Amino acid sequence: MQNLWQDLRIGRKLIKPGLILLAVSTLAFGTAFTQVKSRTIRLDALNEMQLRNVKIELVTYKGRGALRVTDTAPANDGDGVQLVILSKTEFYDGVIEVELTGEPGAHAGQGARGFVGVAFRVSPLTATAKDDLKYECFYLRPTNGRVDDQVRRNHSVQYISFPHFPWQLLRKEFPEKYESYVDLVPGEWTKVKIEVRGDKARLYVHDAQQPVLVVNDLKQGQSSGQIALWVGPGTVAHFANLRVSK
Repeated sequence: MQNLWQDLRIGRKLIKPGLILLAVSTLAFGTAFTQVKSRTIRLDALNEMQLRNVKIELVTYKGRGALRVTDTAPANDGDGVQLVILSKTEFYDGVIEVELTGEPGAHAGQGARGFVGVAFRVSPLTATAKDDLKYECFYLRPTNGRVDDQVRRNHSVQYISFPHFPWQLLRKEFPEKYESYVDLVPGEWTKVKIEVRGDKARLYVHDAQQPVLVVNDLKQGQSSGQIALWVGPGTVAHFANLRVSK
């Protein structure tokens, strides 16, 4: 178990002595941390997380240490506000990489798809005011990936901007523009990368060289904020190996 959490903290990458020497040299010249290009976000630091309509647990899932996130929002309520906000993060431009799984829970409704993703540029929250919440998000619908229905397959990945641009509005006003197909399997580990530059963002899945979804007009423009783990109604999800780089 200790080795599994070691994987979670350092992303399974060995630190070479030369890199340690470089870090020490950087400290000596008074530019510590400003030169850091990437870092791993700890998902076992539960005291650095703000929860919105979810339950979290540290578990071992399919051979690796993970943070399990379960939707706890009341039925027919809470859509869009099931989040684990990572309080120590601040994100404007850069790359977010994570491994995740999503599947419908045991008591999920018929429309559950195992919705799971990452929100970014999350606005600061008060303790009770839902109206304060704003964010950009890419998420997956894992049960759509291999279903025998081409229309559902075309809705495998989604971009939304909360609260003013939910998926329902985007699909109605801009059909096919903010969602796309990618092969997905519910409950299986999936690599996701989100690249954000100004008002543009790209979603990559399964280490693909090309994005599966391109957004050239992020609805909140060039904003900044925190990073959050995102789940939708009826979802049980897992997250591991979260990294952020410039």
